[in-house]
Amino acid sequence: MAAMLVPMAGLAGSAVDTARLYLVKVRLQQACDAGVLAGRKAMISSPNNLYDSNAQAQAASFFTNNFTSGWMTTNNVSFSASPTSDNQLAGTASATVPMALMGMFGIAPSALTVNCTARYDTADTDVMFVLDNTGSMACPPNQPDSCGQPTLSYTRPDGTTGYYVQPASGSRIAALQSAVMTFYDTVASTMDPSSHIRYGFVTYTSTVNAGGAVTSLSPDYIVNNWTYDTRTPAPSPSGDVNNGSSSSVTTSGVSQTTCNNQAGRSPASGYNAGTATVYTTSWNSNGSKCTVTTQPVRMSWIYGYQSLDTSQLKLGNTITDPTKITGAQVKWQGCLEERDTTVSSTFDPTNPTPDIDPDLVPTSDSTRWRPMWPDVIYARNGVSGNITKSGSGPPVGDTAAPGNSSTGYYAYADTKLTYLSSGFMVCGKPVSRIKPMSRSDVSNYVYASDFVPWGGTYHDTGMIWGLRLISPTGLFASDTTAWPNRNPPNRYIVFMTDGNMATNSSIYGMWGWEQYDKRTTGGTLNGDTVHNARFLATCQEAKNRNVTIFVVSVKTAPDANLNACASSGSAYFATDAASLTAAFQTIAKQVAMLRLSQ
Repeated sequence: MAAMLVPMAGLAGSAVDTARLYLVKVRLQQACDAGVLAGRKAMISSPNNLYDSNAQAQAASFFTNNFTSGWMTTNNVSFSASPTSDNQLAGTASATVPMALMGMFGIAPSALTVNCTARYDTADTDVMFVLDNTGSMACPPNQPDSCGQPTLSYTRPDGTTGYYVQPASGSRIAALQSAVMTFYDTVASTMDPSSHIRYGFVTYTSTVNAGGAVTSLSPDYIVNNWTYDTRTPAPSPSGDVNNGSSSSVTTSGVSQTTCNNQAGRSPASGYNAGTATVYTTSWNSNGSKCTVTTQPVRMSWIYGYQSLDTSQLKLGNTITDPTKITGAQVKWQGCLEERDTTVSSTFDPTNPTPDIDPDLVPTSDSTRWRPMWPDVIYARNGVSGNITKSGSGPPVGDTAAPGNSSTGYYAYADTKLTYLSSGFMVCGKPVSRIKPMSRSDVSNYVYASDFVPWGGTYHDTGMIWGLRLISPTGLFASDTTAWPNRNPPNRYIVFMTDGNMATNSSIYGMWGWEQYDKRTTGGTLNGDTVHNARFLATCQEAKNRNVTIFVVSVKTAPDANLNACASSGSAYFATDAASLTAAFQTIAKQVAMLRLSQ
C-alpha cells in the first residue's frame, strides 16, 4: 500500500488538475465569446462601424465580468480583440493555471489560450417596403395634413400626365426618402460576401400601380372586357338631338330622283365628329320644286354601366377613347381594379376573398384584375340604370363639360372639374418586385420623378400588394425563393404611413367608384370600417406566411388597426425626420443578426 500511494496520488492529482484545466478553458471561452459579442454589437453605434474606444471598453468589460483573474488561482489573464477585413471581431483570451496537485511532481503551470470571433451580419433576407405616398406626405411632420402646398402637374416616365402636391421644406416624404437610404446603409454595413438581401417597393394611396408586375407574368391575368360606369352614343337616328335652327331652300326644275338623292346626313360619321347635318327633302310636281330642309344635330349619350374592350389597353397600347367625340388618345397608366370581393367587415382566414388572397391564380374574370380607366368614367344623377342626357350645347364630357348638380353628368377624368388634379383618382409610381438592389438602385427608386405625394390614404391597398409581391407561395414566389443551397430567406414588410385610414366614396380606386359601385361598402358607404377590416385580414395573411410586419407611423400615432397589423413589438411612432430615421435604423438592426462565427 505504501508503494502504491505515490502512483495513486499522481493519478488522482492528474484527474483533479485536468478537470480544473477543462473548467477554466470552458469559462475562458465563454468570456472570450461574451467579449467579442459585446464589442461587435458596440461597433454598430460607432459612426463608421469601427472598433473604437467605446467598443473596446464594452468588450473588455464583458470579458472581465465573465472571467475574473484569480478564479481557480489563475493568473496572467489577458484578452484582446481586433476587427477583421470582413466585418468580424476576432478575439484571443489566455490565462495561466497553476497545478493544484501535480505541482508536487514538478509539473509546471499550464497556459491556456482560446480564440473567438463574432459576426454581426444579415441572414438571407427579403424586405418589402410599403410606403405611404399620399398628399399629406408633402407637409412637414409638425404641420397639419393640409399645409397649403400647390398642386402641380408633371410628365410621367410613360409620357402620360400626372399630378402631385409640391413638397414643403422638411416634408414627410423627404424624411421618408432619407430614412429608406439609412435603412439600406445600416443593413449593408452588416453584410459579408455570404449574405443575400433583396428589396421590393410598393407605393400606395387609394390605388397601387401594379399592372406592370402582373403583365410581366401573364397578360391573361387581366380581363379583355370590363364593365365601367361610362357612356355610349345613343343609336342613330333616334339619338339625334337638334343642335340649332333648321333652314329650308326650295329649287324649281328638279327631278324627283335628283331631289330625293339629296336626303341624308353630312358628314356620314357625324357621331365621330360630334355634330352632323341632317338633310330631308320634299318634291312637288307642280313646277318640279324640291325643298331641302337642313337641320344641325348632335349625338345623345346613354349613361350607365357598359362593357368596354380592354384587350389593347392592358397591353400598354395607345387607343382611341370610345367615350369622346374628339378622337382623344389614351394610354393605361398601370393601376388595377381589384378582383371580386364581398361586402363585409369580417373575413374567413381559411377562405379569403379573391381580393385578399395573395396566392390566388387568376382563372376567370372574377379572379382577374381589371384596368383602371378614369378617362371613360362618368358621373351621373342616378346610381343605377341607363340615363339619357340630351339637349343643346357642347357634347357632355368633352370640351365644355358641365359639372353642376342640375345636369350631373361629367367625365371623371376631365381636368376642368379637378377630379384628377384633386387626387380623387391617383395612379402613382409602379411597384418594384423583390430583387437584389444596389444602393444606387434604391436611391433611384425613392428619388425618382414619380415618387411624389398625391391622393388619399387606403392602407389595405398597400398591404394587399405588398403581401402579394413577397408571399412565398403566390404568383411572385420565384422572386422570394431561397438562394441555391441556402435556407429560405427571412421575410419582412416595412409599412410606413403618416396617418390613419381616410376613405372617400367619391374616389375611383381599386374597388371602382364606391359611391356608385359599392363593391366593398354595400349601401352604407362606411368606408373606413370595411377597408380597415380588409387591411387587418391581409396583415393576418402575411403573418400566416411567416412574414414579419414592421409598422412606422409619422406625425399621427398608430391607431388600434396599425398596432394590430404590426408583428409583436414592431410598431413605431416618429414625430419628426430624426425619429423616423431612427425607427428605420432600429428596424434595420433587427433585420440583421448578431452571432458567433467561431
